[in-house]
Amino acid sequence: MALLALGINHKTAPVDIRERVAFAPEHLAEAVAKACDEAKLSEVAILSTCNRTELYCSLEDERSAQLLQWLADYHRVDPQQLKECSYEHWDQSAAQHMMRVAAGLDSLVLGEPQILGQLKNAFSVSQDAGRLHAELGRLFRHTFSVAKQVRTETSIGQNPVSVAYAAVSLAQHIFADLGESRALLIGAGETIELVARHLKQAGVRSITIANRTLGRALALAGEVQGKAIEFSQIPDELENADILISSTASQLPILGKGSVEAALKKRRHAPMFMVDIAVPRDIEPQVGELEDVYLYTVDDLTEVIEENQRSRQDAAQEAEQLIEQGAGQFMRQLRELDAVDTLTQLRSKHTQLAEEELARALRLLEQGKPAEEVMKRLAHGLTNKFLHQPTVQLRQASAEGRDDLQALAAELFKLDAQSRD
Repeated sequence: MALLALGINHKTAPVDIRERVAFAPEHLAEAVAKACDEAKLSEVAILSTCNRTELYCSLEDERSAQLLQWLADYHRVDPQQLKECSYEHWDQSAAQHMMRVAAGLDSLVLGEPQILGQLKNAFSVSQDAGRLHAELGRLFRHTFSVAKQVRTETSIGQNPVSVAYAAVSLAQHIFADLGESRALLIGAGETIELVARHLKQAGVRSITIANRTLGRALALAGEVQGKAIEFSQIPDELENADILISSTASQLPILGKGSVEAALKKRRHAPMFMVDIAVPRDIEPQVGELEDVYLYTVDDLTEVIEENQRSRQDAAQEAEQLIEQGAGQFMRQLRELDAVDTLTQLRSKHTQLAEEELARALRLLEQGKPAEEVMKRLAHGLTNKFLHQPTVQLRQASAEGRDDLQALAAELFKLDAQSRD
């Protein structure tokens, strides 16, 4: 079996392609099942975030082209276009890539912690769907262990550097005093939670949380002393928003050009700062064409993020060493497991030979043969039985000039080289 990590991310594909191959959370279990059945996979898990879509698989042979075709067909994307911005990692490289992703070393924001939770969710979805078995399941569990080691043994996650933090930092550059600004946040997931906390710490004047489920919005609004509204109330609240940051799992835009134009008129064209963190996008790109609107996507946050990443570079080097060791250890464990079947057969065969010799020895004792003589016969018989087949094979190998097998036997049985000279 071969391990494969195949996908696209923020380094290889622009946001318009990433949003087209993103999987909606509610369709993830169905997609996992289809990937297994249609692409003929033994095991698969799908990780889909705003910055990456990746498939982790266990294959009987190298069929990455077939899997990439499945991904293109599923999302109705041009296969050639997808191929040009995709990547694949095999075996140890696949294990190392997954561990880098889990530790946040492959993220837009170096060391960001949210990705580990998203990877755990991908694991749970595939496990619940019965699409994870021994090899890939073992890789996930080992990956989580290495990611925890990175978090506890390095300072990779000490500084508050994230997409959410970068969005708030950019707002601070645009507005001289956030204490006079009002924020409207769309969504109530983990990213918006972080945005709300960062805005609260920055002293923003007021925070309104809009969410499809009001209960979730109320919980977050209570945490930051804000206000909660439903999606249907967004047009009424829009005119009050100096800062708007959106991150939902919606497959269609939530905010269009028309509603923003109407809000700007009511605001007498006071500027609005918007950050669309979602993939697919929550805000229509045409909104950015409006005067007095400053619209940014996750790709536009790169410059801010790069500045904040420098503080984590030393920790990242330490983390890379831990991950390299972790990937190597995992592959060694897999190779050790490859020997289990052979060892099981070897033990079974020798147990049967031993039982045959023991039965013969017991019959001799019942016939009144001296115990010392019976024990000598037993020891001699076991030696002959155990070494008969290896002796035949080694003699044949020697006759054929196969010195490699002779050397392997010496290593396997810990034979003294001098005694063989």
